[in-house]
Amino acid sequence: MLKKSYNWIMAHAGTSKARWMLVAVSFAESSFFPLPPDPLYMAMILARVEDAWKLAFICTASSVIGGILGYYIGYALYESVGEWIIETYHMQSAFDKFQDSFNKWGFWIIAAKGLTPIPYKVVTIFSGVAKLDMGIFLAASVVARSFRFYMVAAVLRYAGPQLRLYIEKNLGLITSVVLIVILLGFVLLAYI
Repeated sequence: MLKKSYNWIMAHAGTSKARWMLVAVSFAESSFFPLPPDPLYMAMILARVEDAWKLAFICTASSVIGGILGYYIGYALYESVGEWIIETYHMQSAFDKFQDSFNKWGFWIIAAKGLTPIPYKVVTIFSGVAKLDMGIFLAASVVARSFRFYMVAAVLRYAGPQLRLYIEKNLGLITSVVLIVILLGFVLLAYI
């Protein structure tokens, strides 16, 4: 079943519909959606390595724009939507710790956490709750998300064909590792 799903994703990864799906997932992940855009993003690059830089731009731009929605959720809708998201992902203790140091180190926190497996929506919502300066928020978001998505694009652009063969041979292992990293992000969030 995993191989069949992989083949379906790879067959559709080069289509224009996939780009719109990437925009939607990347946007949503920055504000409310639990899963990162990376599996689709990486599949799309592996399907068409010549589009790596365009896809990095698409993913970065839609993630930063989605981050603005996350910021707004924290800034204006925290008591209704923001609290619900934090409770849904069991992030209250992380939220309390994070808020204490946020105003002092906001730019660096956003830049650092935007590169980790910690869900980015947490950073965007916390930024809004802390009412971090929007300019600082946007600058840090652009730096963190650009670095993350362009780094992946660079690796896949230059090692893509060999990496694709490796992925196809070890699909079960790689899927397990990705799921563990996502879960680790949520666990780290609970204790950091």
